[in-house]
Amino acid sequence: MKESTTPAGVVPAAIVEEAWQQVGASFERFCLTAGIATLAGMMEGDAARRCGVRYGRDDGKDGYRWGRTKGKLGFHGGKIELQRPRVRARDGGEVALPSWEAAMAEDWLGKWALNLMLINVSTRKFGRAMRLPEGDVPAANGAGLSKSAASRRFVALSVDRMKEWMASDLSQLDLLVIQIDGIHIAEDLVLLAAVGVNGAGDKHPLGVIEGATENATVVQALLDNLIERGLDPKVCRLFIIDGAKALTKAIRKTFGRHTPIQRCQVHKARNILERLPKPLHASVRKALRQAWELDDADQAERLIKNLARRLEQQAPGVAASILEGLDEILTVIRLGLPAELRRSLACTNIIENMMGTVRRVCRNVKRWRDASMALRWTSAAMLEAAKGFRRLKAHKQLSALRTALAAHQAKHVANSAVEPPARAA
Repeated sequence: MKESTTPAGVVPAAIVEEAWQQVGASFERFCLTAGIATLAGMMEGDAARRCGVRYGRDDGKDGYRWGRTKGKLGFHGGKIELQRPRVRARDGGEVALPSWEAAMAEDWLGKWALNLMLINVSTRKFGRAMRLPEGDVPAANGAGLSKSAASRRFVALSVDRMKEWMASDLSQLDLLVIQIDGIHIAEDLVLLAAVGVNGAGDKHPLGVIEGATENATVVQALLDNLIERGLDPKVCRLFIIDGAKALTKAIRKTFGRHTPIQRCQVHKARNILERLPKPLHASVRKALRQAWELDDADQAERLIKNLARRLEQQAPGVAASILEGLDEILTVIRLGLPAELRRSLACTNIIENMMGTVRRVCRNVKRWRDASMALRWTSAAMLEAAKGFRRLKAHKQLSALRTALAAHQAKHVANSAVEPPARAA
């Protein structure tokens, strides 16, 4: 057998040596060239393992060389063109090189496109964000840095991640709290999202669904999706909403009419104050705060009813609004939760924070083409927001919520058992 007189590692090493001599003039080019040379050496090694040394006569190998071909590889600075050896199997068909397949699977260019668009870099500025205009490695035509190429990569990667996320298993999440809220994307397009908090205080975006309005049908579709993915409807959880009646209706229908629902106290106070003259704001705000900080739910209810009676002459409509949904406003107090935990669970701040990230990520979108586009962007933004989630501030007190939910469920199960069945008329 003849030995190869040109080892595979000579050419890459020579390229690196030549680039290193010019490193003072272009460190960027040196890094790019060294990376290309390293990958070229890995591919030559793959070909040698398949076919043996070049010009050898090794019959034990399962492939043979079939020339070379050019290919483009995406990385964080754009596409680069390089040659790679081709290998064919003895029984026909081309054999993939593991190093080339691994490099292609990384999809660095797609990941950079997704990342830059999530931090509000527009597609028109994508090329400039990837490579310096005055740099020594220019962004030539076909480098994959155009606005249309960046947009295509964002669409492809965001669709894949959304499908994976919306099909993820929820049965392993020990969820104690679920917050649901909607965001208006366009005139006839509303997206409804859900966020959960587990027993350790960790927050998880659960799902998102589109609809024309925030009605009971859309809410039911979101809840059905969560149940299909493993959310047990028999487990008692605390639901926190902004006060929409459609949310309450769908939750009671799906999880039982005794499911504890907490209406956001921040939304309630804001709605009340917006209908009152400014001279009354301070006193009404103080009264509501005093009621919500009490440990006794019955006493808190009396304070709120007294406030409504005081306002009957000055603002009768507001007085009626204060009493509307009173039971759900005081749910965290009725459950007997500690004060610090009540402050964390008496409002929808968790999901509102996530919605703020959605608005920031989507602010560069000038025109929503359809619901699928809105879902892609919103899903990507929700997953981006999840990277910054911190544990619930009062996570050490969540054991009290678990105990309260178990007692609440046991109480209403017992009451249902002793209630006489309704007789038909």
